[in-house]
Amino acid sequence: MLTHLRPAITLTLGFTLLTGLAYPLAITGAAQALFPAEANGSLIERSGQILGSALIAQSFAGVGYLHPRPSASNYGATPSGASNLGPTNAALIATVAERRAAYTAENGAEAPIDAVTASASGLDPDISPQNAAAQAARIATARNADPAAVQALITAQTKAPLLGLYGEPTINVLQANLALDAAFPLPK
Repeated sequence: MLTHLRPAITLTLGFTLLTGLAYPLAITGAAQALFPAEANGSLIERSGQILGSALIAQSFAGVGYLHPRPSASNYGATPSGASNLGPTNAALIATVAERRAAYTAENGAEAPIDAVTASASGLDPDISPQNAAAQAARIATARNADPAAVQALITAQTKAPLLGLYGEPTINVLQANLALDAAFPLPK
């Protein structure tokens, strides 16, 4: 019986060390060497203070800021996820209608789809250029800035699709809001 158990135990220990220790350490080391910012969460730091991550959405509710996509998890990274409500669910339809009415009232513009629907993770850090453009007039008014200058700054924050082919143009909300703070400080 020991002749059958010894190879099983040896293989179990060997593969545990290989896949449970060596492989994760190798991948972590490669990520730290090749992509250190991304491997450490793409944290945005100013004056020694961490302001957020370029990869994870956070709530911006002030009128002088771009607002991110809605979040089913209230921007919490631990319970992240979608609402899991189907497109015919009455609660989802009512929530989208409420968000659309609030967006239109706040921005005076029709709400793009990403302004009224949450992403699958609830933590999507990007919005569409259409969503950002619709918020520009509100932001310019709150910051006592020229609307064209605010729109130009927002447009400059647009990231093209990957390789010009994959995905849609996006604007990272945190990075755009930091650029707005630098260019057009909020009045006190």
